Amino acid sequence: MLSFARVFFGAWSLLFIVFAYLQFNDPDPEVWVSIYGLAAVLSALAAYGKYLLPVLLVAAVAALIGGIYLFPSSVSDWVIQEWRQADLTMKTPDMEEARESFGLLIIFVIMSIAAFIGWRQIKPSPIAKKNALHS
Repeated sequence: MLSFARVFFGAWSLLFIVFAYLQFNDPDPEVWVSIYGLAAVLSALAAYGKYLLPVLLVAAVAALIGGIYLFPSSVSDWVIQEWRQADLTMKTPDMEEARESFGLLIIFVIMSIAAFIGWRQIKPSPIAKKNALHS
């Protein structure tokens, strides 16, 4: 049976590949294809139990900083613009930055989860420490 982490990170790896593919229409595809490509690779590695903690932490922090920097001044205005538009074409730079912000925040969450799981695997639990002392 597949573990939750394998399915979770495998699914995110596939989603990040789709996100990277969709960025080929972007005004700056090199940047966004690279960002989503890295997230896809790190998620795929996590799906196979390989957690590159330094890379995951740098990716998570960079995604958080970028997500905050690009965060829309008014989420409700952005949602209303998107709702009225009813398609995925970019009408304003603000809409593009808002989408990029949320993409980066998704990457932050997934990379943080992977880093936490990886950290838990290398850090023995208090129960394991106690059992090791009594062995």
